[in-house]
Amino acid sequence: MQKRILGNNGLEVSAIGLGCMGLSFGYGPATDKQQAIKLIREAYEQGITFFDTAECYGPFTNEEVVGEAIAPFRKEVVVATKFGFQDGDSQKELDSRPERIKQVVEASLKRLKTDVIDLFYQHRVDPNVPMEDVAGTVKDLIVAGKVKHFGLSEASALSIRKAHAVQPVTALQSEYSIWWREPELEIIPTLEELGIGFVPFSPLGKGFLTGKIDENTSFDKSDFRNIVPRFTEENRKANQQLVELLGLISFQKNATPAQIAIGWLLAQKPWIVPIPGTTRSNRLTENIKGASIHLSAEDIKAIDEAFAKTKIKGDRYPSHLQQRVGK
Repeated sequence: MQKRILGNNGLEVSAIGLGCMGLSFGYGPATDKQQAIKLIREAYEQGITFFDTAECYGPFTNEEVVGEAIAPFRKEVVVATKFGFQDGDSQKELDSRPERIKQVVEASLKRLKTDVIDLFYQHRVDPNVPMEDVAGTVKDLIVAGKVKHFGLSEASALSIRKAHAVQPVTALQSEYSIWWREPELEIIPTLEELGIGFVPFSPLGKGFLTGKIDENTSFDKSDFRNIVPRFTEENRKANQQLVELLGLISFQKNATPAQIAIGWLLAQKPWIVPIPGTTRSNRLTENIKGASIHLSAEDIKAIDEAFAKTKIKGDRYPSHLQQRVGK
């Protein structure tokens, strides 16, 4: 697989990474631990060298799975994890106090079975802690050799600038896909100006852009898409024409809708590295092949023009989660 560079400090990763959250959290029951480990190792064997986790996925269990899975090839891969929630629980309040960040790094190092975290993200901007204090704390951890690179997630352009002035930000992780284009307005220009990489999560629209979800799909009761406005039965039906467009383009390219969605992201900027997640080997292989999809400028223009005519129904987050982004 081709490699890409995140940030000005030269963090080299595979062109797509593996978002590991869904193996433990968010999309129904956790995957059997040995199956999850097997999938992560399959990803590595197929060229993925960038693995994304967080203390709150589980909580804590996802880091343990990732740590065990990558142990045989730890030095060959980049592992990213995140801090920012009280007690590591995303159901609780935000907490990026310096003392909490220092606690998280020690606990995450143990769970990941490693002596350094390659990329340490603030999971959500904490309005109660100055960004300068957060960036300064991570800077100290970098000096101490416990962290290599600093990242932010779902942060505003202003927060990115404040952080970057104290400790260079290597990557921003936020949602970005064919059906969520808001980062194009302010975030992507800011990242380009400052030399910061972009790691889009949910590059397949939380599964919707694969074409495998319609108004008749039922989700497990623990699947968070049950509370996402964009995934109500009515909105899934309304948004189906988007997937039909993607299906048409993928047919012309002898690819799958998921591969076109990944190829589209990779074509946007050379410093964009999407991290699709999956629990299934066949989907993993399908996504990895998306990294080889070549879309010309004409292809991109045709896709963008088609989607510009498509009205997307439903917010991407319920209001209580939306309040935590773009700070």
